[in-house]
Amino acid sequence: MTISAASSSAVLDEACSRAGFDASVAEPIRRAENEIWRLPGQSVIVRIARPGQFAATVREVRVARWLAENAVPAVRLADVDQPIEADGRSVTFWQELPPHEHGSHTDVAHLLRRLHALPTPTFELGHLDPFVRLSERLQAASTLSSTDRKWLERLHQELAAAWAERPVGRPDCAVHGDAWPGNLIRTAEGPLVIDLERFSLGPPEWDLVSTAVRARTTGAVSAAQYDEFCAAYGYDVTDWPGYSILAGARELRMVTYAAQHAASNPEWRGQAQYRVDCLRGRQGPRPWNWKGIM
Repeated sequence: MTISAASSSAVLDEACSRAGFDASVAEPIRRAENEIWRLPGQSVIVRIARPGQFAATVREVRVARWLAENAVPAVRLADVDQPIEADGRSVTFWQELPPHEHGSHTDVAHLLRRLHALPTPTFELGHLDPFVRLSERLQAASTLSSTDRKWLERLHQELAAAWAERPVGRPDCAVHGDAWPGNLIRTAEGPLVIDLERFSLGPPEWDLVSTAVRARTTGAVSAAQYDEFCAAYGYDVTDWPGYSILAGARELRMVTYAAQHAASNPEWRGQAQYRVDCLRGRQGPRPWNWKGIM
């Protein structure tokens, strides 16, 4: 769904007015299905979710409060009643982050170890779905050939069946859901967890697989760095018999993300096709050099 500038501005104005903030000075940071705005001089970031996400936004707010109660360094909510629903869209308000950069592989390991050790929250968190929105992404991947799309659809089905029968691993816990260095960042005061919308109950291996894939699949993490990551967390997920299932799901997510966005951005088409070609065995064995897509 495409959201017009006029309608989103109206949502921003209404939500800020109800929360006691001045929207007249708002600066857009990102305007897509989920919009991010900055309120200069107020140290507040406004996030407008895509339509129909009120329950998910309520959960995200509860996660933020739960992390604060457990002293986990994470993005904090602004001190207002939220979320606010305006014109069918959910709006949340966050304290503006200090200057930051991507976290290191050891930052990610230390934060995940701390997160996975927490007791299960008392509110409903929902269960991890590694394949959420993959079908929609494939439908939107108009730059791929029908043959490639059908191959990816079969891979999706095979991985989903394998996920349902995966080997027993570590006990389920609260997981971040998208644990890469862009979401576990570093500030002058130390590492910080951001992007809380994918939090759920699930195997901790899912969070660990992200770094393992960056080492074994994309080459973004060296062998030495991966050894440091495992030492910092205290476990190597590649030793788990179910690793290939979760790694396959993570790879498929990365491929379909690129393919979906290539449909609207010609600059990403080459990378999207390259990722498909890698999975299909057209580019030799892992690791491959996958460029980041923002």
